[in-house]
Amino acid sequence: DGKIYDAYVIYPRSHNNEANFVECFVYQIMPDILENKCGYKLCIYGRDIYPGEDTASAIEKRMQKSRRLIILLTHQLINCKEPTYDQHIALYNALIPNNTKVILLEMETIGTYENLQESLRFIIKQQGTVKWKEQHTVHPQSSNSKFWKQVRYHMPLTVKPS
Repeated sequence: DGKIYDAYVIYPRSHNNEANFVECFVYQIMPDILENKCGYKLCIYGRDIYPGEDTASAIEKRMQKSRRLIILLTHQLINCKEPTYDQHIALYNALIPNNTKVILLEMETIGTYENLQESLRFIIKQQGTVKWKEQHTVHPQSSNSKFWKQVRYHMPLTVKPS
């Protein structure tokens, strides 16, 4: 299908220097489970977009070469006054009929979705979210947890090398 990545990961990027759980999840836990244990290939901003590249076009190209878009829903993402460029492009790609499927990972209890952008609310209404529960933080590397099974259910099929 001409795709290089199984999923492009969109997450709220912290503007301060302290590493938070979401960044640990994106840079360590997700790659460990989805890439190392399940054989998927992720595209993660900050890891797979290189210094000196035109960020906007690099984001668009990487998304076009991805089979899924994974969006991590957090209060930081929801309360952000100006969504990031990759969030705009992802929602556009999800809403136009180009068969890009979105996987919404609810990393914190959001409660009502009324503060979300209308496009995100629409996607949630259509397909729901995969909820990260606090008990996952005890054994986040267990690829057999209900959370990771739900994520893999929404991911494209992987072809295991023989």
